[in-house]
Amino acid sequence: MSRIGKMPVSVPTNVVVTITDNKIAVKGPNGELSYNYLPDVKIELVDSNLVITRTNEGTNSKAYWGLTRALVNNMVIGVSTGFFKELEIIGVGYKAELQGDKLILSLGFSHKIEYKIPTGINIEYRKEKNDILKISGASKEQVGQVAAEIRSYKKPEPYKGKGIKYIDEKIVRKEGKTATSKG
Repeated sequence: MSRIGKMPVSVPTNVVVTITDNKIAVKGPNGELSYNYLPDVKIELVDSNLVITRTNEGTNSKAYWGLTRALVNNMVIGVSTGFFKELEIIGVGYKAELQGDKLILSLGFSHKIEYKIPTGINIEYRKEKNDILKISGASKEQVGQVAAEIRSYKKPEPYKGKGIKYIDEKIVRKEGKTATSKG
C-alpha cells in the first residue's frame, strides 16, 4: 500500500480544480497547470480534498498511484504559493543581467551566453557579495529544469569554487598542486 498515494491533497480556497475524463486542471493566483493522468488511477474531489485511488490491483496501478498524488500535490502548491530555486554566480568577472525575456551571462568565455526565459518562469537578479539569481514559477519541474540548464553553462570547479551553484550547495574543495623538493 502506497503511503504517499493514500494521503489526500488539501485544496486551498483560492484554488479551483477541474477534473474531466483523464485530465486534471488546477487554477490559482500563480497560474494554471494541467496533467493528463493514466486510467489506472482515479481522482475525486471530496469536500476540499483531492482523493487519489487505484482502479485495479495491477503493478502499473500501484506504481502510478503515488506518482499521480505527488504530481497533483505539486500542482496545487505551485498555483497557490509557487516554487523557487536560487543560484549563486561566483568568480571574478562572472556576471548576469536581464534584458527583457533574456538572461545574459558573462562566464569567462570569449562570448556572452544568451538564455531565453521560458513562459511561466520569472527570474529575479540581485547583487550581494556574489550575483544571485532567483528562479520562480508555478511548475516545480520547470523551475528545476531552468535552474539546471543555467547551472550547466559553468558548473562550479573544485579548486577555487568558480562557476554557478545552487545557493545551498556545498562545493568539496581540492588542494592545489604543492611544490615538492627533489632530493
